[in-house]
Parts: sequence; structure tokens; C-alpha cells
Amino acid sequence: MATNGVLRVWLGFAFASALTMAGSAAEAQQGRAPDWPTEKCNRYRTAYEQALNRQGKSGLSPDFLASHDAFLAANCQARAEVCARSKEEVALANTLTLMAMNRGMSGTFLPFYCRS
Repeated sequence: MATNGVLRVWLGFAFASALTMAGSAAEAQQGRAPDWPTEKCNRYRTAYEQALNRQGKSGLSPDFLASHDAFLAANCQARAEVCARSKEEVALANTLTLMAMNRGMSGTFLPFYCRS
């Protein structure tokens, strides 16, 4: 009877160890989750690429694109100064606003701002 009890304890320990190792392996393969600002920027970058693929760059000024690229290059941490002026830029900004909201970001995250 004592041998049976020892066997159960050993099997329980082996099972728990296997689960722990499997969880650690899965975590190592996935890597650490990025911090929230980086995750937001990754989500926004994906939305931007999708919106550009759908809408195209026609009607988007070089200044608009450069300002937006600078925002992305700074991991979306730079001061937001992307000014949408043309109807195509406003349409893209509106699309990105909706996409960002659907991906869990707040409106204060968005880079759209016009000084004048």
C-alpha cells in the first residue's frame, strides 16, 4: 500500500512538472508580450497599412505621409502632428480613427492634429 501511495505522489509530481515545462516552453516560443504603448503602436501600424492598401496614396500629400511615418518611426510616442487637409487625408484619418477605436485605443492616441 505504501508503494502505491509513493507512486501516486511521484506521478502527480511528474505531471505537474510536465505542465510547468510545457507552459514555459510555450511562453518562450511566444516571447514576452510588448508593453501597452508598443502594442498600441503595432495595432495602429497594422491598421495604417491595411487602410493604405485599401485607399491608396492618391491625394495624400508628401507632408502628411512624412509626418505620419515619423510618428510610426518613433513607436507612436512622438508628438502627434499629422494634419489631414485634403478630402483623401481626412478620409484616411476617419478610417484610422474607427480602426483604432475598434482595436482598443483611445482618441488621444491618434496622431492627427492641425496647428492652423
